[in-house]
Amino acid sequence: MKRIAAIGFAALLLCTSAAGVPPDEQLKNPALEAKAREISKEIRCLVCQNQSIADSDADLAKDLRKVIRERITAGDNEAQIKDYLVTRYGEFVLLKPRLNRQTALLWISPLIMVFIGIFFAGYTLRRRPAAFDNEPEAQGTPPLNAEAKRLLDGLRQD
Repeated sequence: MKRIAAIGFAALLLCTSAAGVPPDEQLKNPALEAKAREISKEIRCLVCQNQSIADSDADLAKDLRKVIRERITAGDNEAQIKDYLVTRYGEFVLLKPRLNRQTALLWISPLIMVFIGIFFAGYTLRRRPAAFDNEPEAQGTPPLNAEAKRLLDGLRQD
């Protein structure tokens, strides 16, 4: 069973490495090509929307990969390329949006939700009556009559 899992995992690795940039899009300089691939992983495909342009086969993704390679050969750095794409397509083009005025709520909202959850949990726990209270009247049970007290005392002595 372990062999089958290992073979399946190896086949999966081979399949993902086969998918890549077509040779006609690649740069001749391996360092610049690696840089282009890293940047492409961080840019959203505007057609697929939940994929990077590195993983997409859409025509727009191919065009964006070409633009990135053109900008790299022109001498732009990663920040300049991303600024160019954000100017052209908006902040949505980045898979990991930057923290700024427009995206602050996006970045802070998980923290706000955690605080709201803690507040409601604390509020609910404070309002809930104690499950084990020593006073029977607090739980709504009537006090023991004389006969029941005598029976209990008899059981405690045994």
